[in-house]
Amino acid sequence: MSATIHGQYHGKAGPLFSLYFKTAFLTLITLGIYRFWAKTRLRKYIWSATAGDGDSFEYTGTGLEKLLGFLFAIVVLAIYLGIVQMALLYFGLNLFTEPRNEIEALAQVGAIYITLLAVLPLLLFATYRARRYKTARTRWRGLRFGMDNGAWGYVWRALGHGFLSVITLGILLPRQTFWLEKYMTDRTWYGDAKFEQTGRWQSLYPGLKHVLFAVLVIVIGFVLAIMIEAPLLAGVSALVGYIWLIVGGVYYRIYAFNVLTRAKMLDGAVTFDSGARTGRVIGIVLTGILAIIGAIIVGLLLMGLILMASLGLSFGGVGAIFGGYADPSDFNAASALVSSIAIAVLYVALILALGGLSLVMITQRIIAHVVSCVVVANAPHLDHVKQRAADPGADAEGFADALDIGGAI
Repeated sequence: MSATIHGQYHGKAGPLFSLYFKTAFLTLITLGIYRFWAKTRLRKYIWSATAGDGDSFEYTGTGLEKLLGFLFAIVVLAIYLGIVQMALLYFGLNLFTEPRNEIEALAQVGAIYITLLAVLPLLLFATYRARRYKTARTRWRGLRFGMDNGAWGYVWRALGHGFLSVITLGILLPRQTFWLEKYMTDRTWYGDAKFEQTGRWQSLYPGLKHVLFAVLVIVIGFVLAIMIEAPLLAGVSALVGYIWLIVGGVYYRIYAFNVLTRAKMLDGAVTFDSGARTGRVIGIVLTGILAIIGAIIVGLLLMGLILMASLGLSFGGVGAIFGGYADPSDFNAASALVSSIAIAVLYVALILALGGLSLVMITQRIIAHVVSCVVVANAPHLDHVKQRAADPGADAEGFADALDIGGAI
């Protein structure tokens, strides 16, 4: 093995798009049941296309365990939310009745926020368990990755750090990012070798500069608009600040990923580096969005042409296709039926195609860029790593799927 390993990604747009389209169609005709197998097949493709030193990763999860985990999570969530609603009813709060006055309307709004806050710990719980499941179902060079059980510890830490970030208006966000990543990294294994997150949370502050500048632009714009009564200035500052905030958020995530990756160690000997670039990621997103918009325009044009043809507004020779009809009303009915079916099929195909385009034009290209920027140093030490026992699948991302945060590959 060479002293360093450079990440490689060999996935292609065509095969992945075809796989997505087929699995999405199967998900559609099975009323969503096949989605657990669909995600498993997509992960197997992406994992196998990711390699280091010529050795590809392997994803060993199954659709069945994801389905069973989802059903288990649904039962738990139903019981938990039922208890929450009973508690709200005890205090006179009901989400399912029409408010008769302003007081009841305010009480109902309060009940909604209480319900959302009650679900927040489960969202955080699901985040940790989803990462643990994907880690446990990943292998490289035949050795399993793994992650210690610690979901509830993550929940309480995430709530505490999140509260500090909110009351400081985001100033302590780097502290939250670092310590939550450290909590998960320090519980992650490759074989019998343990990962460790080193470094300092203050090192993430340079990555927050664009977010802070964006917030400053928005605040200054509104203050000036109020002082000199210029609503146009407020609108411009809000638009510029919002766009800048989105770009700043991307910049912070990539900056944090690079810094945290460079501060990771495996078994006290193997180190990592990353040079992912914000400009490249933003370029991928923008070109992907343009491709999706182009597909939407083409799809709408095709549906429009079919509709125009069925109404006899164009394609004068269409009637020849139905020359066997003696009664014009029969032709009109048949034409309307055929065009309706064609438009419906084209609409479904367009929806499926948009999901596939997003996956291959945005998600896969970002994965390829990030993977190719990762370098592993002191790689020969990996030859001394031994196999570890398999981790249980637990809920197999069931809570993440049930709470609709399990859509990511």
